[in-house]
Amino acid sequence: MSNINLSEDFIEEIKEKAKEMRIKMVRMVECAGSGHLAPALSCADIVATLFFNIMNFNLENVKDEDRDRFILSAGHKALALYTALQLKGFFPEEVLNTYCKFNSIFGGHPDASKIPGVEISTGSLGHGLPIGVGMALAGKLQNKNFKVYVLMGDGELLEGSNWEAAFSAHHYKLDNLIAIIDRNGLCADGTVKDVMDIEPLKEKWVSFGWAVSEVDGHNIKELIGTFNSIPFVIEKPTMVIANTIKGKGISFMENKYEWHNKVPDDEQFKLAYKELQTIK
Repeated sequence: MSNINLSEDFIEEIKEKAKEMRIKMVRMVECAGSGHLAPALSCADIVATLFFNIMNFNLENVKDEDRDRFILSAGHKALALYTALQLKGFFPEEVLNTYCKFNSIFGGHPDASKIPGVEISTGSLGHGLPIGVGMALAGKLQNKNFKVYVLMGDGELLEGSNWEAAFSAHHYKLDNLIAIIDRNGLCADGTVKDVMDIEPLKEKWVSFGWAVSEVDGHNIKELIGTFNSIPFVIEKPTMVIANTIKGKGISFMENKYEWHNKVPDDEQFKLAYKELQTIK
């Protein structure tokens, strides 16, 4: 599915998909009265780029052994995954309105046993990268050409399992593994720096033997160019550090950790829809 097309019209198409995703996310949270909206807004451009340009998968055969795998390790950002899957045609739009309601397939975290297109059930942080290492290693052992993409949060890096997985990925030379850090600098309780300083982040991953690139996580052109350059180094796993804004597109949410799992009131919902319609 990867497409090196970087024309302005094509870039605008991906931007429009990300905008649609954000608007659908807000609608889902409004209907449900719950949801991690601000974290999902942070990674919408990354997810849109992967699903609508980069990843190779067959909608007619979602279990194709040669498909690229996507793991949303930061499972609380599920709104971004749900809306991307819906726009790709995995299920009709009206099903999104059941989000977080009784008997819905869409919970606050993704459930692989219920939702088509979801590879792994996630929610407990720090599990996605270790699972991704296993998938990528299996691909190598079976001489498969698929890639494994793991989207993580920067607050999630406080989980030690990530660093064990980082060692393993380097040891097994998993250049088919791509980890992306949605680096918005905030977690549920404050700034990542104040809760547990993880800097210097790029240098840490380089020291673990990964090939690392730092990008603007809201720049679609830059994201496409970066993903199309993978692997950066043969026989090294890839780390993409994507600098983002938590709550991207909604002014009263942007860069405010208090909105990690907070639901807007009626007037705030109206403002959110208005601002997202004009997002560039």
